[in-house]
Amino acid sequence: MPSFGAHAGVTDSSKSVFHLWQGFSIAAVIIGGLTVLLMLWAVLRYRRRGDAIPPQHQYHLPLEIVYTVVPILVVFGLFAATLVVENKETSNPKTNVTIDVNAFQWGWQFTYPGSNALVYGQTTQSPEMVMPVNTNVHINLTSTDVIHGFYVRAFNFSRYALPGVDNQFTIRAQSTGTYFGQCTQLCGLYHSLMFFRVKVVTPAQYAQWLDTFNNPADAAKAAAAVKTTNEELATGVASNPSNTKFGR
Repeated sequence: MPSFGAHAGVTDSSKSVFHLWQGFSIAAVIIGGLTVLLMLWAVLRYRRRGDAIPPQHQYHLPLEIVYTVVPILVVFGLFAATLVVENKETSNPKTNVTIDVNAFQWGWQFTYPGSNALVYGQTTQSPEMVMPVNTNVHINLTSTDVIHGFYVRAFNFSRYALPGVDNQFTIRAQSTGTYFGQCTQLCGLYHSLMFFRVKVVTPAQYAQWLDTFNNPADAAKAAAAVKTTNEELATGVASNPSNTKFGR
Protein backbone atom coordinates (compact mmCIF):
# COMPACT_ATOMS: atom_id res chain seq x y z
CA MET A 1 0.00 0.00 0.00
CA PRO A 2 1.45 3.44 -0.88
CA SER A 3 2.64 5.68 1.94
CA PHE A 4 1.32 8.91 0.37
CA GLY A 5 4.40 10.82 1.53
CA ALA A 6 4.26 9.76 5.20
CA HIS A 7 6.33 7.25 7.16
CA ALA A 8 5.15 4.62 9.63
CA GLY A 9 7.57 5.34 12.46
CA VAL A 10 8.64 2.80 15.07
CA THR A 11 5.98 3.13 17.79
CA ASP A 12 2.50 1.68 18.19
CA SER A 13 0.87 5.09 17.98
CA SER A 14 2.94 6.27 15.00
CA LYS A 15 1.92 3.19 13.02
CA SER A 16 -1.74 3.75 13.94
CA VAL A 17 -1.57 7.35 12.77
CA PHE A 18 0.23 6.24 9.59
CA HIS A 19 -2.48 3.69 8.76
CA LEU A 20 -5.13 6.35 9.42
CA TRP A 21 -3.33 8.66 7.00
CA GLN A 22 -3.26 5.88 4.39
CA GLY A 23 -6.99 5.28 4.86
CA PHE A 24 -7.81 8.96 4.52
CA SER A 25 -5.62 9.25 1.41
CA ILE A 26 -7.19 6.20 -0.24
CA ALA A 27 -10.67 7.54 0.51
CA ALA A 28 -9.68 10.90 -0.99
CA VAL A 29 -8.34 9.20 -4.14
CA ILE A 30 -11.51 7.13 -4.56
CA ILE A 31 -13.88 10.05 -3.98
CA GLY A 32 -11.80 12.39 -6.11
CA GLY A 33 -11.56 9.84 -8.93
CA LEU A 34 -15.30 9.18 -8.82
CA THR A 35 -16.01 12.91 -8.93
CA VAL A 36 -13.76 13.39 -11.96
CA LEU A 37 -15.37 10.44 -13.76
CA LEU A 38 -18.88 11.79 -13.11
CA MET A 39 -17.83 15.20 -14.40
CA LEU A 40 -16.33 13.70 -17.55
CA TRP A 41 -19.42 11.52 -18.07
CA ALA A 42 -21.71 14.56 -17.75
CA VAL A 43 -19.54 16.61 -20.12
CA LEU A 44 -19.51 13.88 -22.79
CA ARG A 45 -23.02 12.51 -22.31
CA TYR A 46 -24.79 15.88 -22.23
CA ARG A 47 -22.60 17.96 -24.49
CA ARG A 48 -24.38 20.28 -26.89
CA ARG A 49 -25.55 18.53 -30.05
CA GLY A 50 -27.70 21.22 -31.56
CA ASP A 51 -29.89 24.21 -30.83
CA ALA A 52 -32.79 22.25 -29.41
CA ILE A 53 -33.32 22.62 -25.67
CA PRO A 54 -33.28 19.17 -24.00
CA PRO A 55 -36.01 18.09 -21.57
CA GLN A 56 -35.76 19.80 -18.20
CA HIS A 57 -36.18 17.90 -14.89
CA GLN A 58 -36.44 19.73 -11.58
CA TYR A 59 -36.07 16.79 -9.17
CA HIS A 60 -34.48 13.34 -9.03
CA LEU A 61 -35.30 12.14 -5.54
CA PRO A 62 -33.32 8.84 -5.49
CA LEU A 63 -30.18 10.57 -6.75
CA GLU A 64 -30.57 13.43 -4.27
CA ILE A 65 -30.88 10.93 -1.42
CA VAL A 66 -27.73 9.11 -2.57
CA TYR A 67 -25.53 12.20 -2.85
CA THR A 68 -26.77 13.42 0.54
CA VAL A 69 -26.51 10.17 2.51
CA VAL A 70 -23.24 8.86 1.06
CA PRO A 71 -21.11 11.93 2.02
CA ILE A 72 -22.61 11.84 5.52
CA LEU A 73 -21.69 8.16 5.89
CA VAL A 74 -18.16 8.88 4.62
CA VAL A 75 -17.71 11.69 7.15
CA PHE A 76 -19.02 9.52 10.00
CA GLY A 77 -16.67 6.71 8.95
CA LEU A 78 -13.64 9.01 8.87
CA PHE A 79 -14.66 10.51 12.21
CA ALA A 80 -15.00 7.08 13.83
CA ALA A 81 -11.59 5.98 12.55
CA THR A 82 -10.03 9.21 13.81
CA LEU A 83 -11.65 8.78 17.23
CA VAL A 84 -10.26 5.25 17.62
CA VAL A 85 -6.71 6.32 16.73
CA GLU A 86 -6.89 9.52 18.79
CA ASN A 87 -8.06 7.64 21.88
CA LYS A 88 -5.14 5.25 21.46
CA GLU A 89 -2.76 8.19 21.00
CA THR A 90 -3.86 9.93 24.20
CA SER A 91 -4.29 6.85 26.41
CA ASN A 92 -1.94 6.28 29.33
CA PRO A 93 -1.95 2.53 30.09
CA LYS A 94 -0.38 1.36 33.33
CA THR A 95 3.33 0.70 33.22
CA ASN A 96 6.29 0.21 35.54
CA VAL A 97 8.58 2.40 33.41
CA THR A 98 8.41 6.15 33.96
CA ILE A 99 10.74 8.85 32.70
CA ASP A 100 10.61 12.47 33.83
CA VAL A 101 11.68 14.76 30.99
CA ASN A 102 12.47 18.38 31.76
CA ALA A 103 13.17 20.88 28.99
CA PHE A 104 15.06 24.11 29.58
CA GLN A 105 17.04 26.68 27.60
CA TRP A 106 18.66 24.94 25.80
CA GLY A 107 18.81 21.34 26.81
CA TRP A 108 17.13 18.31 28.31
CA GLN A 109 17.17 16.41 31.58
CA PHE A 110 15.98 12.80 31.90
CA THR A 111 15.42 11.25 35.31
CA TYR A 112 14.01 7.83 36.14
CA PRO A 113 11.80 7.66 39.27
CA GLY A 114 12.73 4.70 41.45
CA SER A 115 16.34 4.66 40.23
CA ASN A 116 19.45 6.84 40.34
CA ALA A 117 19.63 7.26 36.57
CA LEU A 118 20.19 10.83 35.43
CA VAL A 119 20.98 12.11 31.93
CA TYR A 120 21.58 15.80 31.41
CA GLY A 121 22.91 17.78 28.49
CA GLN A 122 22.63 20.99 26.51
CA THR A 123 22.53 21.87 22.81
CA THR A 124 24.82 19.68 20.71
CA GLN A 125 25.68 17.45 23.67
CA SER A 126 22.50 15.59 22.59
CA PRO A 127 21.59 13.92 25.90
CA GLU A 128 20.22 10.42 25.44
CA MET A 129 16.92 9.13 26.82
CA VAL A 130 17.14 5.35 27.21
CA MET A 131 13.96 3.26 27.14
CA PRO A 132 13.06 -0.44 26.71
CA VAL A 133 11.55 -1.83 23.52
CA ASN A 134 7.99 -3.25 23.37
CA THR A 135 7.22 -1.66 26.73
CA ASN A 136 4.79 1.10 27.63
CA VAL A 137 6.92 4.04 28.79
CA HIS A 138 5.13 6.80 30.68
CA ILE A 139 6.62 10.26 30.13
CA ASN A 140 6.14 13.27 32.42
CA LEU A 141 7.13 16.28 30.30
CA THR A 142 7.80 19.63 31.96
CA SER A 143 9.57 22.92 31.33
CA THR A 144 11.31 25.19 33.82
CA ASP A 145 11.45 28.35 31.71
CA VAL A 146 9.68 28.80 28.35
CA ILE A 147 7.63 26.67 25.97
CA HIS A 148 9.61 23.89 24.28
CA GLY A 149 8.65 21.13 21.86
CA PHE A 150 9.53 17.45 22.43
CA TYR A 151 9.75 15.91 18.95
CA VAL A 152 11.09 12.56 17.72
CA ARG A 153 10.70 12.12 13.97
CA ALA A 154 10.94 8.32 14.04
CA PHE A 155 8.05 8.31 16.54
CA ASN A 156 5.87 10.64 14.43
CA PHE A 157 5.33 12.35 17.74
CA SER A 158 5.45 15.85 19.19
CA ARG A 159 4.31 17.36 22.49
CA TYR A 160 4.70 20.78 24.08
CA ALA A 161 6.73 21.18 27.25
CA LEU A 162 4.81 23.93 29.02
CA PRO A 163 5.86 25.90 32.12
CA GLY A 164 3.55 24.99 35.00
CA VAL A 165 2.06 21.99 33.18
CA ASP A 166 2.88 18.29 33.61
CA ASN A 167 2.24 16.97 30.11
CA GLN A 168 1.86 13.18 30.35
CA PHE A 169 1.86 10.61 27.58
CA THR A 170 2.89 7.01 26.89
CA ILE A 171 5.22 5.74 24.17
CA ARG A 172 5.71 2.13 23.11
CA ALA A 173 8.59 1.60 20.66
CA GLN A 174 8.54 -1.55 18.52
CA SER A 175 12.14 -1.43 17.26
CA THR A 176 15.49 -0.99 18.96
CA GLY A 177 17.81 1.75 17.75
CA THR A 178 18.86 5.32 18.38
CA TYR A 179 16.53 8.05 17.16
CA PHE A 180 17.07 11.78 16.77
CA GLY A 181 14.98 14.29 18.68
CA GLN A 182 14.87 18.06 18.95
CA CYS A 183 12.96 21.04 20.26
CA THR A 184 10.37 22.22 17.73
CA GLN A 185 9.14 25.34 19.50
CA LEU A 186 11.13 28.56 19.06
CA CYS A 187 12.55 29.02 22.55
CA GLY A 188 15.42 31.48 22.25
CA LEU A 189 18.89 31.99 20.86
CA TYR A 190 20.09 28.36 20.71
CA HIS A 191 16.74 26.74 19.89
CA SER A 192 18.13 25.30 16.64
CA LEU A 193 20.78 23.38 18.61
CA MET A 194 18.48 21.93 21.27
CA PHE A 195 18.96 18.27 20.34
CA PHE A 196 18.53 14.96 22.14
CA ARG A 197 18.47 11.27 21.27
CA VAL A 198 16.21 8.39 22.21
CA LYS A 199 17.93 5.03 22.54
CA VAL A 200 15.59 2.03 22.50
CA VAL A 201 17.15 -1.13 23.91
CA THR A 202 16.01 -4.56 25.03
CA PRO A 203 14.49 -4.86 28.54
CA ALA A 204 17.60 -6.72 29.74
CA GLN A 205 19.89 -3.99 28.42
CA TYR A 206 17.67 -1.36 30.00
CA ALA A 207 17.88 -3.06 33.40
CA GLN A 208 21.66 -3.32 33.05
CA TRP A 209 21.87 0.36 32.16
CA LEU A 210 19.87 1.35 35.25
CA ASP A 211 22.15 -0.80 37.41
CA THR A 212 25.19 1.23 36.33
CA PHE A 213 23.81 4.13 38.39
CA ASN A 214 23.54 2.11 41.61
CA ASN A 215 26.31 3.87 43.48
CA PRO A 216 26.45 6.68 46.07
CA ALA A 217 27.83 9.29 43.67
CA ASP A 218 25.09 8.84 41.08
CA ALA A 219 22.46 8.64 43.83
CA ALA A 220 23.58 12.04 45.13
CA LYS A 221 23.58 13.57 41.63
CA ALA A 222 20.10 12.26 40.86
CA ALA A 223 18.69 13.46 44.19
CA ALA A 224 20.19 16.91 43.70
CA ALA A 225 18.86 17.16 40.13
CA VAL A 226 15.35 16.10 41.15
CA LYS A 227 15.36 18.54 44.06
CA THR A 228 16.51 21.44 41.89
CA THR A 229 14.00 20.65 39.17
CA ASN A 230 11.11 20.35 41.63
CA GLU A 231 12.05 23.70 43.17
CA GLU A 232 12.14 25.33 39.73
CA LEU A 233 8.78 23.83 38.80
CA ALA A 234 7.26 24.95 42.10
CA THR A 235 8.56 28.51 41.98
CA GLY A 236 8.59 29.08 38.23
CA VAL A 237 12.14 30.42 38.51
CA ALA A 238 14.95 28.61 36.69
CA SER A 239 18.24 28.15 38.52
CA ASN A 240 21.64 29.11 37.12
CA PRO A 241 23.92 26.04 37.29
CA SER A 242 25.50 25.14 33.96
CA ASN A 243 27.96 22.68 32.54
CA THR A 244 28.37 24.31 29.14
CA LYS A 245 29.27 27.72 27.85
CA PHE A 246 25.69 28.37 26.76
CA GLY A 247 24.30 28.69 30.27
CA ARG A 248 20.92 27.55 31.47
